Amino acid sequence: MMWWNNGWGWAGGLGWGSWILMTVAMVAFWAVVVYGVVALFRPGRGGDAPVGRVEPPERILDERFARGEIGVEDYQTRKDVLQHSR
Repeated sequence: MMWWNNGWGWAGGLGWGSWILMTVAMVAFWAVVVYGVVALFRPGRGGDAPVGRVEPPERILDERFARGEIGVEDYQTRKDVLQHSR
């Protein structure tokens, strides 16, 4: 008999508790690994360019005006700013 195994087993006598704890720890570890790999290769991470086509700002402004989100004065002001900034 080895000096570190006093007959209680490796976990100091926890029995099934040690098996359950180790199983939960292993599942949690692999869940973190899988989540990290998925997050690493997921498109559209922070700082990346958006995936797909980017609409021009004039079109977005036109759509907001058409939905009634902005008024005529605001629409004209923003349209003039966009035209003069280019």
